[in-house]
Amino acid sequence: MNHLIRIVIIEDNPYVREGWQTFIDMENDMCVLACFESVEDALKSKELKQTDIIIMDIDLPGMSGIEGVKHIMKLDIDPTIIMATIHDDDDNIFQALKAGAMGYMVKKTSPEKLVEALRDAHTGGAPMTPNIARKVIGTFHAITNPDEEQLTERELQILNELATGRSYAEIGKKIFLSTDGVRHHIRKIYRKLEVHSRSEAISKGMNRNLINLDSDKE
Repeated sequence: MNHLIRIVIIEDNPYVREGWQTFIDMENDMCVLACFESVEDALKSKELKQTDIIIMDIDLPGMSGIEGVKHIMKLDIDPTIIMATIHDDDDNIFQALKAGAMGYMVKKTSPEKLVEALRDAHTGGAPMTPNIARKVIGTFHAITNPDEEQLTERELQILNELATGRSYAEIGKKIFLSTDGVRHHIRKIYRKLEVHSRSEAISKGMNRNLINLDSDKE
């Protein structure tokens, strides 16, 4: 077993947990040492000290996955932690990475992609789904340009809707905001991006990695 990539799963959904274990154990170069419903149970186990990689959810009963990362990082062990969750919002991503997670995958990731991510992590990589990677890069760009006024989450949402070609009324209907409310946010977007038209806003938004053209397809 020493030559195998040893994995511990911390996930409270039994169907997800069993599904991950099944397809991971089918691989010739990896095995699941143990599965746990909570961080508290995992912390009591001997398997946690033997594992190479931990796959962990964020929304867990009791201690959250993010708090779990912090606790595990304090132990005298050095596993690679990958968060696998339904959440792809900025706060959860960066709280997890700040706590010490080295990868962040959404649960809808295919079994093949997750197995590939586990191998990548084992060889020193930091696997992330494309959407997560774009968010990380976008934030890095924002940090390296501190003088630029940043868009709020609502403004980013509307900027992405602008890129789809929807009218103000259509955007308002989709995000439950009045047309005047959409127009108000767009004026603020133009001011912050220092542009004067929809096309300029979209162009600058794409250059700054603020626009995810795939999000509307999901």
